[in-house]
Amino acid sequence: MAGTPLWRHVLNVVFLIAGAAVVALGLELFLVPNNIIDGGVVGISIMVSYLSGLPLGMFLVVLNLPFMVIGYKQIGKKFVISSLIAIGALALFVSLLHSVDPLTGDLLLGAIFGGVFVGTGVGLIIRSGGSLDGTEIIAIIVQRSRDVSIGEVVMFFNVFILGSSAFIFGWDRALYSLIAYFVAFKSI
Repeated sequence: MAGTPLWRHVLNVVFLIAGAAVVALGLELFLVPNNIIDGGVVGISIMVSYLSGLPLGMFLVVLNLPFMVIGYKQIGKKFVISSLIAIGALALFVSLLHSVDPLTGDLLLGAIFGGVFVGTGVGLIIRSGGSLDGTEIIAIIVQRSRDVSIGEVVMFFNVFILGSSAFIFGWDRALYSLIAYFVAFKSI
């Protein structure tokens, strides 16, 4: 951090917030209204929000907090601060966009375009040194001590998360969620 010009820090924050806004558009305009989930803590938050009727933004923050504590101890302060900015911005944007009508009710279009928006936003956040998801923090820690990639660890978690969505939204929505996840992964 020392020696990094102020404009660089400001630019990173702008990209973290912009990335969160793009993810929120993907979630609230395409995925959530069609009962299609994303992976990781975001996917768990969507399911818990659906089941409880409580706001998605609240769960995005609350469910990620334990991972941020672990990340602070294991990865570092700069990464966690960047992640908290992105998660906070995402929670705000999904709350603001929740009442906006979805752009499509077509499940395939929702999965594809939701995945593109989510992947593009996550890519911006990662390039700016942050993360939106606690499972990525666990994956980074596991990758440091085992001979596995971050992507493999995240995929391991997401198989269970996306599979569990079938019991809440039905198997067809779980399969559309897999499409959205694949598109997001390729968009990153």
